[in-house]
Amino acid sequence: MVSRSSRLDAIPPYLFGEIARLKAEAIQAGKDLIDLGIGDPDQPTPADIVEALARAARDPETHRYDESPAGDPAFLEAVTRRLARQFGVTLDPASQVLELIGSKEGLAHLAWAFLDAGDVSLVPDPAYTVYRVNSLMAGAEVFAMPLLAENAFLPDLSAIPGEVARRAKLLWVNYPNNPTGATAERAFFEDAVRFCRDYDILLVNDAAYAEVTFDGYECPSALQVPGALDVAIEFHSFSKMFNMTGWRIGMAAGNADAIAALNKLKSNVDSKQFRAVAQAAAYAADHASNAEALELIRKRRDILVDGLNSLGWQIPRPRATFYVWVPVPSAFTSMTYAAALLERAGVLAIPGIGYGQYGDGYVRMSLTVSGDTSGERLAEAVRRIADARLGPRG
Repeated sequence: MVSRSSRLDAIPPYLFGEIARLKAEAIQAGKDLIDLGIGDPDQPTPADIVEALARAARDPETHRYDESPAGDPAFLEAVTRRLARQFGVTLDPASQVLELIGSKEGLAHLAWAFLDAGDVSLVPDPAYTVYRVNSLMAGAEVFAMPLLAENAFLPDLSAIPGEVARRAKLLWVNYPNNPTGATAERAFFEDAVRFCRDYDILLVNDAAYAEVTFDGYECPSALQVPGALDVAIEFHSFSKMFNMTGWRIGMAAGNADAIAALNKLKSNVDSKQFRAVAQAAAYAADHASNAEALELIRKRRDILVDGLNSLGWQIPRPRATFYVWVPVPSAFTSMTYAAALLERAGVLAIPGIGYGQYGDGYVRMSLTVSGDTSGERLAEAVRRIADARLGPRG
């Protein structure tokens, strides 16, 4: 058998594959598993979006290749309007917006579009693994920016050595944040834009959870900062916004040169999303609401956080995302605690070490729980953790 590419050796073991294996074993053994693992919305896509897809799919013109330069024009125009309404950002749909087959695809391809061997990629830790893995596969060096509780899980840009910053091409940030649930204010993005202008770095904001917010919190956009369009690109996803994970549709917006570079790479590796999906997403951007599902997530958040705090934790209610970032009791690592939760309580959580070395000491619990109608499975998870004596007080 011919040998595989050496770039695959740069990919660390896929922790989530191991979690999936343990999950399958627990289910096969007959355990009633409460799955707080993957952040996959468990509520259906709003019915009017599904109907928009059906209408578009009945049009045979959508069945052919999309030969538009950057994606279905109706989609690009609709998401441009949405970004203007939400953030007050004025963009050119022809040059500053790009259709993606999900934001994960776009993030991965951005690394390939910009990074060469010897370049530096500034990656938060803990973080969604796509930033680090694809930086490494592109041959770049990864410089980890610790996200620590004492810094509100924001990177300390002043701690990046000047010689590292001068070699860096990409600075990745993700707010609202996966896995920590942290949020960033506009002042943080102002600092990040200034830093990237000073060092000629492209700021990459993964804003997949920008519309998964609670308690009146309004998420800022990096693109709102004056001068951001000179140095920034931002990624948005319909997966979290409208429970459309399986639809694989998202967009990049921002600096025109960065959009063009990403589009050049994508033009040689994919043929865009099915146009009916893009047109249904265009309808969603202009007309749809996911308020009912978000209200259920908020209710689950309150039940889980308040329940864990009753066991001895002191966890603030996150203002955004599907996630609760839970410090593990002192006798455990993130891996051993996740294993104990699974074996002793039948609760699946993701060990923080899977998101980077600074994630050790935490587990991520997701609020997207299949089979839950009003928070009862979250309440049951808290009860099981208490019964298994796996809280901070034992």
